[in-house]
Amino acid sequence: MAADKTMTPDQVVSRLRSGMTLGIGGWGSRRKPMALVRAILRSDLGDLTVVSYGGPDVGLLAEAGKVRKLVAAFVTMDSIPLEPLYRRARERAAIELTELDEAMFMWGLTAGAQRLPFLPTRGGLGSDVLRVNPRLRTVRSPYEDGEELVAVPGLRMDAALVHLNRADRAGNGQYLGPDPYFDDLFCDAADEAYLSCERLVDSAEFAKAGPPQTLLVKRASVTGVVEAPNGAHFTSCAPDYDRDEAFQRHYAESAGDPEAWAAFRARFLTGPRSEEEYQRAVDDWHKERKEEAK
Repeated sequence: MAADKTMTPDQVVSRLRSGMTLGIGGWGSRRKPMALVRAILRSDLGDLTVVSYGGPDVGLLAEAGKVRKLVAAFVTMDSIPLEPLYRRARERAAIELTELDEAMFMWGLTAGAQRLPFLPTRGGLGSDVLRVNPRLRTVRSPYEDGEELVAVPGLRMDAALVHLNRADRAGNGQYLGPDPYFDDLFCDAADEAYLSCERLVDSAEFAKAGPPQTLLVKRASVTGVVEAPNGAHFTSCAPDYDRDEAFQRHYAESAGDPEAWAAFRARFLTGPRSEEEYQRAVDDWHKERKEEAK
């Protein structure tokens, strides 16, 4: 019988250490492991190197002073092009940035997952990414073509956090939305991987929910599993729920005003002592908006 790897968000964070390189799956403001990110915000962790197709995970951790260095292709909220808290952190030079383009980032994850020092790609050639990231090197094909290629360094991580729709207690994870993103690569490229999910299910239910390719993350690469309903909030987790656009606008508008941000932090970030209290605070906020709209 496979081991039961279920944990709470706080138990996951208790296994992390300051100074780690931490990969965070999802894409922009889509299927981010926000329940685990919020658990980090409640902790003393800091001095992190974060590897992410960034969204509010990066913005919130940077604003809280948890991030020393970021490796990213972008930091966006999709319907809001540039994550406001990330922008603020960069404007005050609070975090170091290693910039890759989207394809180079994917090849870096692939190299990390395969324990390779680098993988060659044409991505980035002729672009400014080689100028803004002078540590990137090129290699020349050893074959007759002799083509020059970018050598994207492998992205290895101490730990990875991802969020999927379904998982079993052994750590197998299934996505049911339109895109797997690269959550499987994040898990394979990390020494430890922690998977949160909308719902824990028996393994037999995977085949009823989707075809074999939706079983994205394999238990061999997963250290711990967390059941976290609405755990990607306020990012999307299709088809279970869409992005909470009203709350995301509230977040972005609050980030632009010090007094409003202090109120947002107190109500949704520093006030709640658990994920359950955060979810209740969000529910209460939506009820207030409905009352105000009457």
